[in-house]
Amino acid sequence: MKIAILSRRSSLYSTRRLVEAGRERGHEVRVIDTLRCYMNITSHRPEIHYKGENLTGFDAVIPRIGSSITFYGTALMRQFEMMGVFPVNESVSIARSRDKLRSLQLLSREGIGLPVTGFAHSPDDVQDLITMVGGAPLVIKLLEGTQGIGVVLAETRKTAESIIEAFMGLRANIMVQEYIKEAGGADIRCLVVAGKVVASMKRQAKEGEFRSNLHRGGNATLVRITPEERATAVRAAKAIGLNVAGVDILRSNHGPVVMEVNSSPGLEGIEAATHKDVAGQIFSFIEKHAAPNRTRTKGRRG
Repeated sequence: MKIAILSRRSSLYSTRRLVEAGRERGHEVRVIDTLRCYMNITSHRPEIHYKGENLTGFDAVIPRIGSSITFYGTALMRQFEMMGVFPVNESVSIARSRDKLRSLQLLSREGIGLPVTGFAHSPDDVQDLITMVGGAPLVIKLLEGTQGIGVVLAETRKTAESIIEAFMGLRANIMVQEYIKEAGGADIRCLVVAGKVVASMKRQAKEGEFRSNLHRGGNATLVRITPEERATAVRAAKAIGLNVAGVDILRSNHGPVVMEVNSSPGLEGIEAATHKDVAGQIFSFIEKHAAPNRTRTKGRRG
């Protein structure tokens, strides 16, 4: 098959692994810079051009779209979908995952375990918002944050009030969540492919840090997950509509709770920790499911 990987840089580990895995299986794999694509939006004849070339003949597209270019990246994915190219993750599902509030609402609708989460607009409601999520300590998150950036732990109620009011004063969209102290600064990343957890790792925050992101100095180790955690990860990916997803879970006193569902999960940490060929699993999914016009939304928003 002829497969496109949308990625800003071909040197990134995840992009390199996908190229290697695809070519090992005999596919023609091409890395395409998302922001160098441009679209001809014409009735009945949608086109994508890349550095002067009309992109045609692709059987599937693997989106590796960074959060900073979500708007353009999902527009480009819609164009591929309208051209009949099979998307590993559909544009609609990527957009859902990038909107943290919307994704939590979708997960809550399915009854999936979540930390108690509050969202408000007015500074007048801050006191009740803090009480609603169980008081301090609590976690304050920017809705647009990624890799742990814009995530703050407020140890006291007074600190929480000050931080929330400061963010609101800057017109930043934030959500407030209960702090799962018993997780001990650790979370579990489950890599879901085609409704199955193919790899999982425990990420532990470094000393003095509560964010377990590997980009913030956390370390990753192999972990054995429980059947409940496995089912939670699979249900979470399905609720967002993702075929490939990284589902981040905390172990709380009331069972597994989902922190986030990632539509472009990195492969380096989880492949190193588990020694699993995750990139190969993604191509197995493509080989089984890729077919022209096999997109549920056909490029429509939903």
